[in-house]
Amino acid sequence: MPLQMKLTAITLDCPDPPALAAFYQQATGFEPHPKSDADFAGLNRADGLFIGFQRVDDYRAPRWPGQSVPQQLHLCFDVPDLDEAEALLLELGAGKPEHQPHEAARARVLTDPAGHPFCICLG
Repeated sequence: MPLQMKLTAITLDCPDPPALAAFYQQATGFEPHPKSDADFAGLNRADGLFIGFQRVDDYRAPRWPGQSVPQQLHLCFDVPDLDEAEALLLELGAGKPEHQPHEAARARVLTDPAGHPFCICLG
């Protein structure tokens, strides 16, 4: 019988936790954690999922798709309209790498302001 585990938190390294939390708060609508500060900021979703952002000195952004600084992990978000979501996320400060491994009509890779790659998927 497999171990029953429920994902409750994801934490990303970054150079500026409040700024990255603000990006994801605007993108997802998650609520800011009341104890967020300059070294560790967080966002809460109503069902208990927590996304944390921790300050790392000398942070080096992933170089996706290259591996000189590997991505280490990425997040995926379902969206109802890829073009609309992409436009909003780019406006919020996301980047769009030239390399797009998926069919553009189904999914796109973007990077957050700290360089972490994430996908938006039609869903």
